[in-house]
Amino acid sequence: MPEFFTVLPPEEALKQLRAQLSPLPPETVPLAQALGRALARPIFAPESLPAFPRSTVDGYAVRAADTFGATESLPAYLRLVGEVLMGQAPALAIGPGEAAVIHTGGMLPEGADAVVMLERTQRLDAETIEVLRPVAPGENVIGIGEDIAAGAMAFPAGHRLRPQDLGALAALGIVEVPVVRAPRVAILGSGDEIVPPDQIPRPGQVRDVNTFSLMGLIRHHGGEPIPRGIAPDHLEILEGMAREAFEAADVLVFTAGSSVSTRDLTAMVIERLGPPGILAHGLAIRPGKPTLVAFCRGKPVLGLPGNPVSAFVVARMLLVPLLYYLQGLEPPAPVLQPARLTHNIPSAPGRIDWVPVRLIHREGTWWAEPLFGKSNMIFTLARSDGLVMVPLDLNGLQAGDGVEVWRWE
Repeated sequence: MPEFFTVLPPEEALKQLRAQLSPLPPETVPLAQALGRALARPIFAPESLPAFPRSTVDGYAVRAADTFGATESLPAYLRLVGEVLMGQAPALAIGPGEAAVIHTGGMLPEGADAVVMLERTQRLDAETIEVLRPVAPGENVIGIGEDIAAGAMAFPAGHRLRPQDLGALAALGIVEVPVVRAPRVAILGSGDEIVPPDQIPRPGQVRDVNTFSLMGLIRHHGGEPIPRGIAPDHLEILEGMAREAFEAADVLVFTAGSSVSTRDLTAMVIERLGPPGILAHGLAIRPGKPTLVAFCRGKPVLGLPGNPVSAFVVARMLLVPLLYYLQGLEPPAPVLQPARLTHNIPSAPGRIDWVPVRLIHREGTWWAEPLFGKSNMIFTLARSDGLVMVPLDLNGLQAGDGVEVWRWE
């Protein structure tokens, strides 16, 4: 099979994949397991929050009008009629010239419309307080539904749940959440030279790096990684393992060995998985040119290069957006750090170069130091803070040039 017979820019390959995708079906999960998941439908508040008027401070529940004009030299005098107990509806009411002890979160008693902070009062005796400053109606009080009203939308469909969102749903008594099913991504390694990380490589062999970096990337962006092992450079065995992995997942990712023959085997297997098949046999990008992009029987299939830097960079550019599209979400915008280059970066027109860099903060300025290394050097990535892009039409970037560093999450 001829190598690189259809080379596309990464954004065009992603566009073609997205055009054929549909969001995954919904499922219901316990609230404790919903972090990072995308809502399958909007959630509306089943009740108002708070459900009763609550004090936001420790102090005294009062009628605001009884405090008007109060000063330290001419305080308002109020009679204590009791205390609002926490976790209970008040057994008392506030009449003219009266007050009751109340704690933060306590329910405002009938007749009261404000709370005076403890620090703005003085206790004269067991039955009388001085109010040293006035309060307005509603001051230091959260009204019914002020946080959210019954029937209001709490979160729209597609919202990716954050830690604070789980707390908000718990406050509403929602303990099960309708979410889009997490995309299942099968990862199939291949190549006679690849061995699991718990084995000691023989001469000419290397440990499997890509499965583990990809698993972390997939989990971080809401997917469920399914490692499927390492296939040898044997067409029938590779095809059998690929078919099993394909059926078990929503996305299939190959990480091929380093040789051209291994990539060609992967291309043949992908074509046999079903139509329409391979969309791009190579990307106009470095690192990562020997990438296969395919869509087979309704599922995206990626054939990543075997070199760890290439595989990770391409996965970040293509696989991560796919995970969000499958959840009905737009991928988050990358975190960009403006910086200046410490060294020249050579390139060639006609391709996009992504170069790992380390960020250095010096005298109030961020500097991006390129980490030059071959694409099989995983610690080039491990030591980096992000990537700098050299655009398609440039011969390179010069030391001192202003750049934007695409920071790792």
